[in-house]
Amino acid sequence: MSELVKIVDSLENKISKLLHKLELLQSANGKLGNELLSIRNEYSSTQKTVTDWEEKYNSLKLANSMLGSSANKTEAKLKINTLIRELDHCIGQLAE
Repeated sequence: MSELVKIVDSLENKISKLLHKLELLQSANGKLGNELLSIRNEYSSTQKTVTDWEEKYNSLKLANSMLGSSANKTEAKLKINTLIRELDHCIGQLAE
């Protein structure tokens, strides 16, 4: 009978250790989940900042080409032609 008691005590001890490990792992998992969420938010914010700066860069490039920069004159002309075509398309749709 004492052998059975030893086995039961051993099992209870192992189960207790496993439950403690489970709690630690769940806690670590929660922390990692929060860290992942934080990093995703930071990544999203960074992507938005990059997009904003790219738009500003393109606007500056277009403004420089319109000011007479010979390097981007053809690009400016193409952009102006595209804008004119878009305006014509909008006017055509309004006329219908």
